[in-house]
Amino acid sequence: MLSGNMKNRESIQESRFDYYNYEVPDIDLSDCEFPHVIEIYDFPQEFRTEDLLRVFCSYQKKGFDIKWVDDTHALGVFSSPITARDALGSKHAMVKTRPLSQATRAAKAKARAYAEFLQPAKERPETSAALARRLVISALGVRSKQSKTEREAELKKLQEARERKRLEAKQREDIWEGRDQSAV
Repeated sequence: MLSGNMKNRESIQESRFDYYNYEVPDIDLSDCEFPHVIEIYDFPQEFRTEDLLRVFCSYQKKGFDIKWVDDTHALGVFSSPITARDALGSKHAMVKTRPLSQATRAAKAKARAYAEFLQPAKERPETSAALARRLVISALGVRSKQSKTEREAELKKLQEARERKRLEAKQREDIWEGRDQSAV
């Protein structure tokens, strides 16, 4: 029955949208969104994370991390925009760099998708094994093999760290309150 009605109605309606030629709009990232992130590109496919870390080894003490986009593109996450600008200015034989605003569509999409993981890289704080050692020794019920001088040196190191942390907090508070730093 349906085929009989179709003979009289042979009209094809054109679609309003051309899905075959659809292009994804470019993601617009301004330089102020992720000023501490750069795109690292045009390096050999065989490169691994260690190779890129070796290229940017001078920035590791200041804080530097790699986030991969694909085999020949990665995002370099620095501790500050100043450090990222410095890295953009330096020339490397095996890799090229550019700001994230000029990056490929895939790199921008990765940056947008992983924004919470692209926070400025921070150095890992200094640690001490004193607390862990004390907990393990007390849990096992054994005596410590650490000499008295070693314990005193460790205790002194912890006290210096506490004092340094207290001074840094006081300096932050003084700056916030507008107190004169030269009087300290």
